[in-house]
Amino acid sequence: MILIVMGVSGSGKTTLAQTLAKLTGWQFAEGDDYHSEANRRKMHSGIPLTDEDRGPWLATLHALILKWHQRGESGILTCSALKQTYREILAADLPPGACRFVLTEAPREVISQRMKARLHFMPAELLDSQIATLELPADALHVSALEPSEAAARKVLDILGIAPLTQTN
Repeated sequence: MILIVMGVSGSGKTTLAQTLAKLTGWQFAEGDDYHSEANRRKMHSGIPLTDEDRGPWLATLHALILKWHQRGESGILTCSALKQTYREILAADLPPGACRFVLTEAPREVISQRMKARLHFMPAELLDSQIATLELPADALHVSALEPSEAAARKVLDILGIAPLTQTN
């Protein structure tokens, strides 16, 4: 099983994904770590990425999760996956049901405050472009980023019928 925790920057993807990884023992990859230096500079400068900018990044992430699947390993990836076409690229070549998307959501004001409070190459000024680009997925699990991460992660696992390996406190 591959879980892709998606949503706009600052919506709590990494927090939820890390909690899911802790509860399952699955591999975890932070999609932002795979951005090119050019993409990072562009975003840091307040310039939204284009589909052309995202293409190689999405291909790299696809290769990563495809490798996990081919090795019979489960994993959790964070990726904004804002458009349906991006999600199709990520899940290409995987059998139906092998990849599930989990959308983290929070009010715009909350996300903006989070983005302003953290050190990250994605400035809060790009939030509106991310929200405008987001195409809500029809088949994703929706999770409130306002909920404590462990409670949200346990809900995701329960919906998917996956028993957690650990208890956290």
